[in-house]
Amino acid sequence: MSDPRAQLRTIDGAPTLRFERRLAHPPAKVWRAISDPAEMAAWFPAAVTTEPRPGAAMRFTFADAPETVESTSRGEVLEFDPPKVYMFRWNEDVLRFELVPDGDGTLLVFTHVLGGGPLGRLGAARSAVGWDRCLTALAGLLGDSPTEPDTTWLADIERYIEEFGLDTGDCEEVAGGYVLRFARDLVWQPMDSVWTSLVGDETPSVGARPPVRSTNQHVEAGALVDVEPPRTLAYEWRHDGAVAGTVRWAFEADPDLGVRVELTQTLPEELARLRPELLAAWHVQLELFFAATRGDIRCPWPADRVAALAERYAVALG
Repeated sequence: MSDPRAQLRTIDGAPTLRFERRLAHPPAKVWRAISDPAEMAAWFPAAVTTEPRPGAAMRFTFADAPETVESTSRGEVLEFDPPKVYMFRWNEDVLRFELVPDGDGTLLVFTHVLGGGPLGRLGAARSAVGWDRCLTALAGLLGDSPTEPDTTWLADIERYIEEFGLDTGDCEEVAGGYVLRFARDLVWQPMDSVWTSLVGDETPSVGARPPVRSTNQHVEAGALVDVEPPRTLAYEWRHDGAVAGTVRWAFEADPDLGVRVELTQTLPEELARLRPELLAAWHVQLELFFAATRGDIRCPWPADRVAALAERYAVALG
């Protein structure tokens, strides 16, 4: 039996999502559903314009594209072998549909090579959840299963983020200390909306206290040192009353790779013992921040989860 959950692998150095679906229809019928633009309109995320031959240009059009996404993008047919393989490039990504006869039905093996390298990998959970829904709609088109209302999107993407390790922070050793670093995909959120999720009703300015939502109880926050709405907010943090380093929130929007947040904290070598606790605290805060960008405000602060993650980071750091 095929596994409906997406798997994230690295193939030839590129992050690649892999899906399997067993469909109770012969390959010829499934082939029409995955390759005919008119039938693809019922399940594929964009309208497709192309010709059925290798080398043909492709155009993908979103009817209701968010402001952070181009409404039209380009691609190319790379392989067209009915009723076996349909492969094409979509911007920097490569999508491949393979149909394998399976008794009276068909095993669909779908892979999505994520372009953009490490930054492209950040969007793997977003893509996995999206394709789960698209492939469910494909099965519905074929009559295999009804399409259920989309009510579990946030829980599903959070599960993939954790499974794929996209929530884990890194610790980089630098001269005189360390840099703790996190990067999280924010799923095409408008930059102004993301900024509001971080600062709330406050108007941050250099020299003032940082917005409450940008801090947590494990880090003694000092004064703001850099504010560039809606992209950057940075402040000093203190230990025993003295400045120990800087916390920086940075937001980036890329028309191909999406919107992301990068959070860093610097700390001196003599405070190395704090690394597991700080990594755990930011790990949890970014979980809460991501949920908040989707309108899900979670309280109180999950101290037990921070403690459990601190143990995990301590082991990883040796």
